[in-house]
Amino acid sequence: MLPWAALGLALGLRLALARSGLERGPPASAPQGDLLFLVDSSASVSHYEFSRVREFLGQLAAPLPLGPGALQTSLVHVGSRPHAEFPFAQHRSGAAVQDAIRAATQRMGDTNTGLALAFAKQQLFAEAAGARPGVPKVLVWVTDGGSSDPVGPPMQALKDLGVVVFIVSTGRGNLLALSEAASPPPEAHLHFVDVDDLHIIARELRASILDAMLPQQLRAPEVTSSGFRLAWPPLLTDHSGYYVLELAPSAEPGAARRRQLPGNATGWVWTGLEPDTDYDVALRPESNERLVRSQHLRVRTLPEEAGPDRIVISHARPRSFRVSWAPAPGPAAALGFRVLCGALRGGAAQRVDVPAGRNSTTLQGLAPGTAYLVTVTAAFRSGRERTLSAKACTPEGERRAP
Repeated sequence: MLPWAALGLALGLRLALARSGLERGPPASAPQGDLLFLVDSSASVSHYEFSRVREFLGQLAAPLPLGPGALQTSLVHVGSRPHAEFPFAQHRSGAAVQDAIRAATQRMGDTNTGLALAFAKQQLFAEAAGARPGVPKVLVWVTDGGSSDPVGPPMQALKDLGVVVFIVSTGRGNLLALSEAASPPPEAHLHFVDVDDLHIIARELRASILDAMLPQQLRAPEVTSSGFRLAWPPLLTDHSGYYVLELAPSAEPGAARRRQLPGNATGWVWTGLEPDTDYDVALRPESNERLVRSQHLRVRTLPEEAGPDRIVISHARPRSFRVSWAPAPGPAAALGFRVLCGALRGGAAQRVDVPAGRNSTTLQGLAPGTAYLVTVTAAFRSGRERTLSAKACTPEGERRAP
């Protein structure tokens, strides 16, 4: 047995090596990916709020399997101009990333989020910044809900390249705008939470990030009665090959359509299809550098029934708001709609039945300053139902004059 002094030295060295990530890296089965934290560091955020967000990000990153061959993280500040706190390849352990986040200081200035998103896009795909080609890309944007410049176009450019976008809003924000900015579905990628309650979502968000880092396959994230949108991870580059995309009705495999797409493509939209029909899709990567296996998917278009397609929350008051949905009812529309509204923190849900011919209702008797989940369900003559959900917040009650 080692003497106590030598044993203590050995244990101390082991702890130091573990903390630096040199003794043992992530397991071989750990997911690979590049994770970029985009943090509002502008003057619109108080020093206290920034410190709470910084603490949350450290808590979020510490247990992740970080290191070579696993996950990498980078931190970018939103301000008058974007600023990279550290690049992807700099820190190789959760403890090192946690220390680096803890040392980050607020940049102040304007909230130019669109400019920072364009910068984040460069960082996520620039090998000079430590980014790696061919691995999943995830962006976690923590914001108080406001921006001095447009967010939509640069965010869509990121999503078009296959980046999975999670948004954590610590302010009220614009629900519809943030829902459009987050990756679909928004209920899985958008969180509204008070800055003092960020720790509540840390475990759920960390699990979602790890799921997003798993190798993604060919999928159809959006399906309608006349078509669907396909998406796949970046398997090739513009210079390493191209894709051949095939589509055929499952009942008529000989009636195939084909499209040739460039190697940097990560999606395609098929339109003009028959409703309520199965289609077989094949994605064939053709590379002059390496063998990449084909991917196959069967997608069924929706029945020709016009259920809720988009929910809009308007006329928000401390104890009420209006719920509308699109498309507007038509001759082949639903028999009626069921609207459920319940507080996100729990409690009884309110139900309102809306007859056919209407596509809106006003929900009353709500609590001020409360986040709700609103679900609209359309019932059809065939017995099928289509459901869509959205989050909504009532404003705080007006203060009485003294």
